[in-house]
Amino acid sequence: MSPESVLLVLGNEYNAAILGATDEARSAQALSDELDIPIATCYRRIEELEEANLLELEGRVLSDDRRRVSVYRRAVDRVVVDFENGDYEVTVDDRGDVTNTLDEVWRSLSSP
Repeated sequence: MSPESVLLVLGNEYNAAILGATDEARSAQALSDELDIPIATCYRRIEELEEANLLELEGRVLSDDRRRVSVYRRAVDRVVVDFENGDYEVTVDDRGDVTNTLDEVWRSLSSP
């Protein structure tokens, strides 16, 4: 995704808040309730974030009322915008990249 596209997606109302709230998997209804976002808008924002590869479907879980609901988790851990010399650069650290780095550190500590 281009840097401009990432900035446009993050600039839409609620998208940054949804990413901030999805460090753990959450349903659209939970996000709507927690962030005070109308449910229809929440679904649209989730779709937009998924298309931008910033949010991903974590799975389907059984809700309290015994229905299967989709839960979402952010696919990124960090987005950095760097302004330098009248230009800008956007760096996106995927959640998987961070996990792999932590896995490597853990393996190196565990190795004899």
